[in-house]
Amino acid sequence: MNSSAFVSAHDGLYGRMRLWAMTAITLSILLSILDYSSANIALPVMAHDLGISQAQSIWIVNAYQFASLITLLPFSSLGTRIGYARMSLIGTAVFLLASILCAVATSLSFMMFARALQGIGGACIMSVNLALVRLVYPAAELGKGIGVNGLMIGLGVAMGPSLGAFILALANWHWIFWINIPLGGIALMLGISALPKTQHHTQTFDFPHAVLTVAALGFLVIGLNICAHGQHVPLGSTLLCAGSGLIFLLWKRQSKADSPLFPADLLSLPAMRQASAVAIISFIASNFFLISISFTLQDDFGRSSVVSGLLITAWPIGVVLTSPVSGRMADRFSSAFLASLGLLVMTCGFACLWTQPLTAGNLSIASCIFLAGTGSGLFQPPNNRIIMSSAPKGREGGASGVVSLSRLSGQTLGATAVALVYRLYADHAAQICLGMATAIAFLAAIASFCRIQKKQNDPPISG
Repeated sequence: MNSSAFVSAHDGLYGRMRLWAMTAITLSILLSILDYSSANIALPVMAHDLGISQAQSIWIVNAYQFASLITLLPFSSLGTRIGYARMSLIGTAVFLLASILCAVATSLSFMMFARALQGIGGACIMSVNLALVRLVYPAAELGKGIGVNGLMIGLGVAMGPSLGAFILALANWHWIFWINIPLGGIALMLGISALPKTQHHTQTFDFPHAVLTVAALGFLVIGLNICAHGQHVPLGSTLLCAGSGLIFLLWKRQSKADSPLFPADLLSLPAMRQASAVAIISFIASNFFLISISFTLQDDFGRSSVVSGLLITAWPIGVVLTSPVSGRMADRFSSAFLASLGLLVMTCGFACLWTQPLTAGNLSIASCIFLAGTGSGLFQPPNNRIIMSSAPKGREGGASGVVSLSRLSGQTLGATAVALVYRLYADHAAQICLGMATAIAFLAAIASFCRIQKKQNDPPISG
């Protein structure tokens, strides 16, 4: 494992060097994904043990996503300067510490603090994840690398509900976080020796714009959550306006910078901007499904937490089976068409589940969830390939940040919307969330197909 040598941006690695490097990369991303998906299945149990309502338990999800979202872009820029490998290793170490704190939490406030720290660690990992993949694979095989990365993400999501259900059947929910320690330890040790090192920028880190970015995204997310929970709406509206103003200021000040912290230069590219927008909409739809599905299966369909976890596993199984195939196809065929087709399949899966009677059997429910997961797996690799291949040389970290920012933005907006639905329509929230997932996924499919109508070809990989 001698992949610690410096590599240029697009040479790629081969043989054992590629194998060990990708193992380290995918283990680190698996760590954050596995924890996120396994914790979701335990939300009803955690809500009961912590003495909070179902709507309040959504904050356990929001705290992680909030911290990840507001720190992602600064960490992406910092990773460019200190090295992508070093940033990923720092994130893994922080995530391990936060997992211990989550495991010993006894109150919602402490759990939110620990989950926020987890989110910071996850942001370090996610901000440079695809930048590292782009270093490992040569340009002509980038889709394959993204597909492998998507496969591991799918495995994490697949294992999460089953692992969470298994742990809940044998022990308490605290062990969902203790299980991170051995996995994270392996990822950390392997990453130290296997992750590719690169020459990094020597410019001073743009701390003022980093603070502005954190403040802008923080104001937006906090404002949305305050408005969604119906408390202090004037304050929430003020924060939303302040966040929007800071985003406008960042866009103007960073649009012409050589290596901006806020990716205004990248989002000015039509292909990247459209792919990012479609990704945000798609993740809003999937989060309407993924956050509410545990309550749907347990409260509406009358399934136990163990059975619910097994049924939800059908989603990531579809992702796992489809992602590597979709990634390879994206190297040969239109990424925009493949992504659009995936969103249409995901819409069909949501619609099928939405129309299922409450007496539906496990096989019928699992089939609908599997179909939706297959669509997600078909969509993500080609859409991510469009984003990564649009970035010019030297902006791999920024493009990786755009991919993760799009996902986290969609997930955060989706989680906030789910909390709003549960607050306003508690008795019928599950069915409303499924209907919203269906409608928004269809909207994302239409937006994605519009890229094909404009005859926008996949951009060549720069450099």
